[in-house]
Amino acid sequence: MLNPDLSLSAYEYELPSDRIAQSPAIPRDSSRLLVVSSDRSHSHHQFAELPKLLRSGDLLIFNDTRVIPARMYGHKFSGVPVEILLMEPLGTNRWLALVKPGKRLPVGSTIVFTEDIKAQVVGTDPETRGRELLFHIPEHRTLDDVIAEHGHIPFPPYIAAPEAAADQYQTVYAKNPGAIAAPTAGLHFTERLLDELKDMGVSQAYITLHVGLGTFRPVEAEDITTHKMHHESFEVTEDTIELIKATKANGGRVIAVGTTVVRAIESSNLQPFKGKTNLMIYPGYEWKVLDGLITNFHLPKSTLMMMVASFLGESGREHLLQLYQEAIAQEYRFYSFGDAMLIWRGNNPTPPIP
Repeated sequence: MLNPDLSLSAYEYELPSDRIAQSPAIPRDSSRLLVVSSDRSHSHHQFAELPKLLRSGDLLIFNDTRVIPARMYGHKFSGVPVEILLMEPLGTNRWLALVKPGKRLPVGSTIVFTEDIKAQVVGTDPETRGRELLFHIPEHRTLDDVIAEHGHIPFPPYIAAPEAAADQYQTVYAKNPGAIAAPTAGLHFTERLLDELKDMGVSQAYITLHVGLGTFRPVEAEDITTHKMHHESFEVTEDTIELIKATKANGGRVIAVGTTVVRAIESSNLQPFKGKTNLMIYPGYEWKVLDGLITNFHLPKSTLMMMVASFLGESGREHLLQLYQEAIAQEYRFYSFGDAMLIWRGNNPTPPIP
């Protein structure tokens, strides 16, 4: 019999539809924060109280990726509407994209956006079920300009009628464009809160991981160990690695702001790195670096739930499901525009990293 911690169906839970946040908290740090201690106790806070929960010498690591307007709308020559979601650049004027309706867009098909902007399907990608698109644009224009003009910020599908402005789906520190979804744990931070944390001696470091299909692609296999994560591009700089090591050496705690930061740091082996990762973390994973995790409440059966269950330690999956039921009972808001959790792996700092 399959270990329940490795079984997809064991990560199911029922969420009332009115618990799915349809708009962001205003101000951002007025969202709620469920704090989970390593002794399995928990407490309820407002996100703006984060400085009271951290201490001088701690380190917060953020993902500074910026969401691009990756959703575009066009049509076939026949007039059939087409929707595309750009996922990954493949070269000059080439992108890997998810397309709707996919079955009606075989290789050789053309998608028309305007009279002088078109894209041809030149290949398929079995791993993502996406299409390789070659854009044909006027010589005096760049594809980045075309995407900026004709693209739309790709709000998640469970946000039925987005009321948020595009900049509300960006972190206040978003810098490097390339993501197709926001690193949502970072949406709770305001400039004021970042300054307050800095003033009290909490260091801040950054990685870049362009959130793509790997983060939110559904798991289909009952045995989650057989799920193949799609690669996502990331970079961890030498400055960030040195800050992590210095924090550990001085007895501070290293806290990841979001699951994308977790994937980048755990994939880096504490060395500067620029490349791709398909790391999937689930119960049984041996954690190397992090003492704390700030994260939102995630979709049932998602790889993000599996990662958080692993971070919670022994019996983490059962504990996570109990915490989610508590959050539902306390009327927390879920998913991208929802509330957050701060999870600690230990009461005391972990030993310095050599």
